[in-house]
Amino acid sequence: MIKLLFCLRRLPHLSREEFQSYWRDRHAPLVASHAKALAIRRYVQRHTMGEPTYAAMSKPRGGIAPWDGVAELWWERRQLTDPAALDAARRASRELLEDEARFIDLPNSPVFFVDDFEVIPLDAAAPDGTAHQA
Repeated sequence: MIKLLFCLRRLPHLSREEFQSYWRDRHAPLVASHAKALAIRRYVQRHTMGEPTYAAMSKPRGGIAPWDGVAELWWERRQLTDPAALDAARRASRELLEDEARFIDLPNSPVFFVDDFEVIPLDAAAPDGTAHQA
């Protein structure tokens, strides 16, 4: 799998709630409508929690302006080669970028591809901290 992370900051005129509502209720369905053209396998929105939590966490880290959320997208490791599919993907990408400019501070919202290095597997421990029995 190829994974992309997009750390989002909202445009300055939007409240956190307005930003997250637009992202969830307007942009997410748009992404879903283009999932086939873009060959997206998975799309997850990770919305940040309330400001007091963020302020407490960011202060010892230099007070860097907080993210308002993180988008995670997954693709299979293959490339589009069909010209019609490439055209559809370009059109979908343009439409998504135009919509993103309505609510995301794009110059201050980094996007990058990642490799996963699992340290603690999801099924490694029970909720009480004990090891799972095989």
